[in-house]
Amino acid sequence: MKRKLISTGSTFEDDIGYSRAVVQDNWVFVSGTTGYNYDTMTISDDIVEQTEQCLINIKSTLEQAGASLSDIVRVTYILPNASDFE
Repeated sequence: MKRKLISTGSTFEDDIGYSRAVVQDNWVFVSGTTGYNYDTMTISDDIVEQTEQCLINIKSTLEQAGASLSDIVRVTYILPNASDFE
């Protein structure tokens, strides 16, 4: 099966060089998902709202890949120091 790349059009994807998801065979790898709301082009200051939006973004990406939240088998969270990134 051919590899499929799913992108959101975020400038970070171009600047840093990643895709929101890579689909290969029966695998979907989602990465770099934040709580950014692409409909309003904003990110909330509230961590709960950011988390909820992050899950909405992951759900949307999975649907584009032909998968769903119920297909998730592993999640890795990375909480970086904000001062390490622009």
